[in-house]
Amino acid sequence: MRCLIPEEKGVKDRLKYLKEMFMKKTTVLLSFLALACLPALAQTADVSGTWDITVNSPRGETTNPMTIVQDGEKITVTITGRRGEFVGQGTVKGKDIEWSVTRTTPRGEFTMVYTGTVEGDSMSGQARIGESRTMEWKAVKKTS
Repeated sequence: MRCLIPEEKGVKDRLKYLKEMFMKKTTVLLSFLALACLPALAQTADVSGTWDITVNSPRGETTNPMTIVQDGEKITVTITGRRGEFVGQGTVKGKDIEWSVTRTTPRGEFTMVYTGTVEGDSMSGQARIGESRTMEWKAVKKTS
């Protein structure tokens, strides 16, 4: 391999040149790797499938089956409870999930907004009813 430093340069100059070239190439390589990893970090979680969702309400803990159909970032959520099926719409962006379900009860209609974070085959967060009432929830994906 031929050295690109003129022969009249000393050993110290050659070492300095080689060190600078190494640092420049390393910086370029690390920058490329960081940019290449960004799409993987921002990937939307796959939440499609059947889950068991548990909500901690003032009346106690309730677990119900939940089915999620996903199309990109859009989701359709169906929760089956004692009073039938409740269907809602929402989104998944990266690991963040949010959907709302409107229910009709003897006391009127109300909307629950679920927000949370997906971690593989589990997710958790808060369900908000109205402006002031919140409840903790968690869900675990059922295995096929």
